[in-house]
Amino acid sequence: MDRILRFLAAITLLIMCFSCLTAVAEDAVSVPVLVYHRFGPSVADGMTVTTAVFESQLKWLKDNQYTVIPLRTLVNYLRGEGPPPPPQSVVITADDAHKTVYTEMLPLVRKYGIPVTLFIYPSAISNASYAMTWEQLKEVQQTGLFDLQSHTFWHPNFKREKKKLKPAEYQKLVDSQLQKSKAVLEKRLSTVDLLAWPFGIYDDYLENEASKAGYVAAFSIDRRHVRKSEKIMALPRYLMVNGDGTKNFAAIITGRAEEKGHKTY
Repeated sequence: MDRILRFLAAITLLIMCFSCLTAVAEDAVSVPVLVYHRFGPSVADGMTVTTAVFESQLKWLKDNQYTVIPLRTLVNYLRGEGPPPPPQSVVITADDAHKTVYTEMLPLVRKYGIPVTLFIYPSAISNASYAMTWEQLKEVQQTGLFDLQSHTFWHPNFKREKKKLKPAEYQKLVDSQLQKSKAVLEKRLSTVDLLAWPFGIYDDYLENEASKAGYVAAFSIDRRHVRKSEKIMALPRYLMVNGDGTKNFAAIITGRAEEKGHKTY
């Protein structure tokens, strides 16, 4: 009897060790996800990265043998639906669909042949002077290099709206922002199941509502690499600014600029 108990204890210990090793191995797979907003010949605001700096960063990735992979490849891995990304993988995203994505980013995306995920809030498209048009979005989509996903319907500050609205009104707003954006984008473009949180604001309630609305992954601006240990509905991204240049860009990519905690702007 003692021999059997010792045998069972040994088997249990082996299983626990294997589980721990698997978790460590999975967490060893880490990918930086970058988020840009605006581009141009000069810095117009804190969210602008000059076109020259952006190209220098793409060149740095190429020269240092990094591979820009589709965001979908990373999400599929995190959801257990695909293999781990190759070593030295990087993901590039852009929020808001600013018109400079079309005029400045698109030519470089074509030149370097890199995949990009663009997170869009539809209320601005073909309406706001700073935003792309539906025709431009269709054009970038047809390159096969852009995946177009949701940034809610009109980019609300959920923290501010929660303080201002009654609970029922807030719930209605959240539902509308998540569902209407998805519906409009799918009607005009293609399937939408990824989300970027406006201002990087999220909480357990918002994450649950996003899941119920049909999103399979969502992204914040928490400054660290994506690993399997991260919450699938609050995956981190590095918010890029012009001051990153190539020196800090290299620190970001190589994991020397990671930060703990929840970041917003």
